[in-house]
Order: sequence, then structure tokens, then C-alpha cells
Amino acid sequence: MRIAIVNGDRLAVEILRAVVEPAPGLDVCWTAQDGGEAVARCAADTPDLILMGMQLQGMDGVEATRRIMGATPCPVLVVTATIAGAFTRVYDAIAAGALDAVETPRRIGGEPGLAGAEELLRKIGTVSSLAAPLARGLALPKPASGAGRAGVPVVAIGASTGGPQALGVVLSALPADFPAAVLVVQHLDACFADHLAQWLARKTPLAVRLLDRPEPIAPGTVFLAAREAHMVLDEQLRLRYAEAGGAANHCPSVDRLFDSLAALPGLKGCGVLLTGMGQDGAAGLLAMRRAGLMTIAQDEGTSVVWGMPGSAVRQNAAGDVLPLERIAPAVVRYIRSLTDRDASPKRACDE
Repeated sequence: MRIAIVNGDRLAVEILRAVVEPAPGLDVCWTAQDGGEAVARCAADTPDLILMGMQLQGMDGVEATRRIMGATPCPVLVVTATIAGAFTRVYDAIAAGALDAVETPRRIGGEPGLAGAEELLRKIGTVSSLAAPLARGLALPKPASGAGRAGVPVVAIGASTGGPQALGVVLSALPADFPAAVLVVQHLDACFADHLAQWLARKTPLAVRLLDRPEPIAPGTVFLAAREAHMVLDEQLRLRYAEAGGAANHCPSVDRLFDSLAALPGLKGCGVLLTGMGQDGAAGLLAMRRAGLMTIAQDEGTSVVWGMPGSAVRQNAAGDVLPLERIAPAVVRYIRSLTDRDASPKRACDE
């Protein structure tokens, strides 16, 4: 895996190099101290991952991330001395397309090694697993037996790289009287969940809640996964967490949420897969489509990274492939058709 280091602190560059280079399969391909230089070097020699600092000479890390994701997209992991001390700027970089953030490893007194090195390598490993093709044969869930489910329809949304901005666009276009519950899985470190919820709450007229404990879904409410556990909907139409396990590369996993909806007979609603790297959500979206629910994938032109929605399109999991600004209107029309005319998800989708 070819890794570029972008950091305005020469000592930080050497520390990052000391962590990366001894690790099997990792190689530092180039370094840069200036954001503008990083944009140019990425265009000339795109790495598999950029370790992006925030304090750079010239253009800062947020703008460098934004320009790289717009011109020559590649995975970006923010590396900063302190996440808490630079929380707003780190989150801005994530909103611009960075995957995650980690603190720079550091030496502590006379102790051997570097504190934080294992966490950095763990997050690099996560990015590597996403970039590699997934030879994963997920079994599609079989709908459970039982009566059809009336009541609150559901809109389930999955997103990763570039997802916060895309979520803001979609949620801002939903009306205050939206009659469905909105369930969101955004790939993001749990420490950013509260900030994401506050940011989304300023974008939408709907109530935004971090899921803390099992609770029934409610219309006009956005429920946001906020733990390193899978958010699922159970047979009592309660949202709850299922502990990590299985082959999922992400926790929470979009596939696990989508699969739980597909397994509920008679559930009304739709699944939406937004911009993101990897394939999480594609198999689950296919399960939802086979269960008769409406499915939408964001198109390539408006995606920061067309990994997750692109995988769904290739698997024929998306009933519709739409640019970002057309997703919310399509969802609203569909949900209105369910509640106003009491149409089944299958019939409405076929129409």
C-alpha cells in the first residue's frame, strides 16, 4: 500500500514514516509540507492513502482535502496532534471527503515505542481492507414469516466518504411533516457522532437523534447510529444495537441495517446508498430490492467516491440511480404515495 504523508511539521513527518515504513505491505511514496504541493503531487502520482495533517504551509489540510477529492479522489486519513483541540477543522476535513481521523503517534518520556502507533496502523488497515476487492458472499436474508407491517414507513440511508455533505443535502430537502422515520448509518468514528448530529440538525426541519438505547421508530425523526455497533430494526419495529461480528468491514455497517429491514415482511419504505468508498451497503440494498422496497443509489457524477453506490449499481441493487439533488424529491414522492394511497412498496416501485 503506497502512502503519502502531508504534514507541515517535519518531526511529525518523521514519526509517521517511522510507524509506516516498518509495517509489512506499507510504503511511503512521497511527502509534502504544503497543501498546494500535496494537491499537485497527488494529481501526478495518486497514492493508495494520504495521511493528511491540518497545519500546513500555504493551503491548509481542509482545503487540500477538498481539492484532492474534487480532482483526483483517493482515501484521506486526517492525522493531527489532538482531535479534541482541532475538532471543528478535523470535522470540516471529514465533511470534505476524509475518511476518518487519528492522533499523531508520540513519544512518552523514556518509554519504548510510540504511543498511538497501533491505532494509526489499525485505521490504515481498515482503509486497506476497503480498497481491496471484497470476495464476500453474503447470504441474502429470508423474510421472516408473519403478518405484514403497517404503520411508520422507513427511509434507510447509508454513506461514507463525502457522506456528511451529501446527508445534509438530502435531509435539508425533507419536509417538516415527513411521515417516515429516517435511519442513518454514516461511516465515522464514534467521537464525531454528536458533532454530526448537531450539524445535521441545523440542516433539516426533522428531529435528529443519536440512538442511545432501543426505541421504537417515529415519523419525522432522523435516527443516527452513534456507536461501534450495528444499528438494526427488530420485529417490534424498534431500533437497537447488535454487537460487532461477522464479515462486516465497518461497524456500524450499512449492510447490517439494510439486511434487517429486508427481513421484515410488509415493511414500507426505501433504501438510499450515498457516496462512499468500498462496498458496504450494496448487498443490503439488493436484499431490500428483492424484498420489494424502493432502492436508490447516488450517481457517479455527484459522488465524492462512487465505491458503495457504484457497487450497488453493478449488482443491480438500485432501482433508481439519481444525482444527489434529485434523491430527496424522489424519496418524498414515494413515501407520500405509500401514506396517501396506501400502496404497497412493490406496487409503488413497479409503477
